[in-house]
Amino acid sequence: MGIDLGDKTSRVCVFDATSASPVTEGVIATRAADLAEWFSELGRLRIALEVGTHSPWISELLESFGHEVVIANPRKMESIHKNKRKNDRVDAKTLGRLLRADRELLHPVRHRGAEARQDLTLLRARDSLVTARTQLINSVRGLVKSGGGRLPACSADSFHKQAKKELPSRLETAILPLIKQIEAMTGQIREYDRSVRTLAEKKYGSETGGMRQIDGVGALTSLAYVLTLDNPGRFRKSRDVGPYLGLVPKQDDSGERRSQLGITKQGDTMVRRLLVTSAHYVLGPFGEDCDLRRWGLKIAARGGKNAKKRAVVAVARKIAVLLHHLWVTGELYEPLHNSKLETERKGAAANKELAAENGL
Repeated sequence: MGIDLGDKTSRVCVFDATSASPVTEGVIATRAADLAEWFSELGRLRIALEVGTHSPWISELLESFGHEVVIANPRKMESIHKNKRKNDRVDAKTLGRLLRADRELLHPVRHRGAEARQDLTLLRARDSLVTARTQLINSVRGLVKSGGGRLPACSADSFHKQAKKELPSRLETAILPLIKQIEAMTGQIREYDRSVRTLAEKKYGSETGGMRQIDGVGALTSLAYVLTLDNPGRFRKSRDVGPYLGLVPKQDDSGERRSQLGITKQGDTMVRRLLVTSAHYVLGPFGEDCDLRRWGLKIAARGGKNAKKRAVVAVARKIAVLLHHLWVTGELYEPLHNSKLETERKGAAANKELAAENGL
């Protein structure tokens, strides 16, 4: 069976082992009660769904009735996302046919557990509030500037305090309600931050504790990383995490041509943004001396167009790989591990050269 999930209704196409056309087609409401009534009476089926908003709870519901559910990744299926005659019925048919032929053609994905999804909702709610606050702060700055004023540079957490002091009196009636809203948002974000720290330290302390050894990686970044990856065993090598989070360059090479393209930006946007924020801290004025910082500064020192941006992305990718390694091995993080090894190597080479000169 192939099901094209919609927000209100979903299209269903059922195939048998040999038929070219569906043996059954229909439309069903995307509601738990309707799905339960329909699928509880059917014999065991292999069902293909596209990953999306409804796929986590629907897949759990269908599996509870004994059905085998495969979650398809439509971004990797050209027969769906590049189809010039795309509609719900065609998509459901395509899912069913591909599942019957070979489930790997669906590029199946695995949803996180229900508990992990619930905890991740807390982080996404915080992220939404931070985004809304940023937009509101930018709006206030723009409105003040258009009125001939200018608000001083400051952190988002202290913006409402500084804005109240510097706000021109003639604009208070229009803009002060916005500043009060920003103040309320800041208070709520602090509540979220306390909840995130508690979650990271008490519930996921064994997973995030080693990650938080890295200067610039706090409770929020480590917890988002753990909940998003869910299971470190999904990756054969730590280096595979970089492509998974979209932190590697796109490729469009042909012959001798090697194009310099931006990163793929696949995977979770929130985690990628948090890793980039951590990289900015590592390379910034408050970052501690470590291998990550030295390596990133070397890349930035090469110069050229967007050198600093390339350095930040490269460090973010290194952090993603390092977090997975610490998670899997449980090792103690050494900020200058590679530098110490290099110093020891050079020292051993110098001693060997000195011994050769003295005929030893």
